[in-house]
Formats: sequence, C-alpha cells, structure tokens
Amino acid sequence: MRVTTYRPKKKKRKRTHGFIKRSKTVSGKKVLKRRRAKKRAKLTV
Repeated sequence: MRVTTYRPKKKKRKRTHGFIKRSKTVSGKKVLKRRRAKKRAKLTV
C-alpha cells in the first residue's frame, strides 16, 4: 500500500507559511522584505 506524501490542510499551511508567522521572526521579516522589494503580488500564502 502506497501512501501519498502531500495531504494539504489550510490551517497548517497558514500557520507555517502565513503572514503572521513570517512577521514574528527576524528571518521571516527578511523574507517579507525581499518579496516586497521584488514587488510580489502575494507576499505569503
């Protein structure tokens, strides 16, 4: 029996890659800064 590796969950996705999570950490803020500099339409999930 083969199990699928990707089982998407919206809550999990937002909690790990969401804006709030990014804003909290130093490296996350850098990510947002880079993405803003690149003029991304979507900064996070």
